[in-house]
Amino acid sequence: MSQLTYKLPEVLAASVKTNLADWQAENKVARLWKHDASLWSNTDEAGWLGWLGITDDQITHINDLRALATDVKSAGFTDILLLGMGGSSLCPEVLDKTFGHIEGFPQLHVLDSTDPAQVKGFDGLVDPAKTLFIVSSKSGSTLEPNIFKQYFFERASLAVGKDKAGSHFIAVTDPGSKMEQVAKSDHFRHIFYGLPSIGGRYSALSNFGMVPAAAMGLDVTRFLERTKQMVTACGATVPVAENPGALLGVILGTAAKSGRDKVTIMASPGISDVGAWLEQLLAESTGKQGHGIVPVDREAVGPPEVYGSDRVFAYLRLEPAPDADQDAKVAALEKAGQAVITVSVADIYHLGQEFFRWEIATAVAGSIIGINAFNQPDVEASKIATRDLTAAYEQTGSLPAESPVLEDAGVKLFTDPKNADALANRAGTDRTLAGYLRAHLNRIGAGDYFALLAFIQMTAEHEAQLQEIRHALRDKKHAATCLGFGPRFLHSTGQAYKGGPNSGVFLQVTCDDAVDLPVPGQKYTFGIVKAAQARGDFQVLADRGRRALRVHLGKDLNAGLATLAKAFRQALR
Repeated sequence: MSQLTYKLPEVLAASVKTNLADWQAENKVARLWKHDASLWSNTDEAGWLGWLGITDDQITHINDLRALATDVKSAGFTDILLLGMGGSSLCPEVLDKTFGHIEGFPQLHVLDSTDPAQVKGFDGLVDPAKTLFIVSSKSGSTLEPNIFKQYFFERASLAVGKDKAGSHFIAVTDPGSKMEQVAKSDHFRHIFYGLPSIGGRYSALSNFGMVPAAAMGLDVTRFLERTKQMVTACGATVPVAENPGALLGVILGTAAKSGRDKVTIMASPGISDVGAWLEQLLAESTGKQGHGIVPVDREAVGPPEVYGSDRVFAYLRLEPAPDADQDAKVAALEKAGQAVITVSVADIYHLGQEFFRWEIATAVAGSIIGINAFNQPDVEASKIATRDLTAAYEQTGSLPAESPVLEDAGVKLFTDPKNADALANRAGTDRTLAGYLRAHLNRIGAGDYFALLAFIQMTAEHEAQLQEIRHALRDKKHAATCLGFGPRFLHSTGQAYKGGPNSGVFLQVTCDDAVDLPVPGQKYTFGIVKAAQARGDFQVLADRGRRALRVHLGKDLNAGLATLAKAFRQALR
């Protein structure tokens, strides 16, 4: 089984010891397994703990997953395109990136962006006549999976005929949802159900993770039986200090309350995508009511001197294929006195163990922080703002007009009145892109973090350009940095950005889409939906009093990103 070790600063270690003793004396792990809502806010938490028993449930019904794998293989599909967001898409993405294409089965792909270039890219990548589409939506009312389904159902209908299109679709949704009704009406190949007592981010081991796993050819029996070992190790009667999930949760929760509220996730190259799943779990579960953990994923490990005392480093080390450079950098962090947790992952089929360990840990950390670890109030606020904007577009044919606070070098800057006044005062007479960026970045203080929120196509090239920006800031300001692509981060870290501690400084990046795509049956397009999501997200950030600025690039995205990078470098001088 995957092992956990840790090295903590002396003061933090003492606090962890105290909290471990409290959890043992108060029998809190057993109370967690008994669904005791008083561990958190004593509201509705008891109704959201179905994930505790999901591994046994899946093993009991393993023949359903095996039958799916047989069906998909015999049908001759070459590709699977999963259409989902957040908890419905992140686990399948991790499995795809980790296990790759399994011989004899179709290749899994995951679409979780309304960016029209992203949608068009997947449209060109797969042949609808040979593709199985998995529409994954717990509530069945989430905007993105619904419009993905509309688009690709039309594409499949053109390829194989409307009467046969449904045989290319599977739904994973909760019983009684709108998506269940759609799936039945359109004669989907299969409908697999989620459990209403499992929230999206805790659903990796439910059908939302295991149906795509089976369809792509993963040995789900082996995967779940390995996971069962961790479930047993995290059981109600295991002493807290020996309980791998509870121990991790006590460390994370204690660290967050003592000021180390940024968790930098490092993972061996072979399992590097697990950080995207952990981001959502930690941020959406703990980031609320002004408290929480801010996860930092895909930030390259630097030397100890670029870090403050607000970090915990979590290193998931794949034992068969560790990275020597990562090992050396982690050792340097430990030597410098940073808080470092190392999880030794025995092989990739142990990822299920990590899903469960971190779910237990997040629930425990949420208890220590003192919040409801199972709701996401600020995610819902962004959805409402987006819905209002798309509804307005359906009625009027346009989004509300807006005026930039600055235009320079082909780039427009937007923000709310309060941030506009603060930035104008700081920028003084330097009314340039670099001047405004400098004014914005100078608002970053000790214990703050910087987040790039990019509503652009997620490609390796674009990510590399934005990674260069975040690392330049980290090295200059010694602040934690985050990079999220919209709209996917709205269903993940967006909760912590808006509901967590007001320690974030945000730079939203939007663009004019070079191409756009219609949404069948709607007046709005994918580009309009993405624009509404960006504006809605910014509106909620502003409503929460966040320090936020939006940079709007033109249609030549690569040129716009180059202009932004140049101005950013000037701003940091």
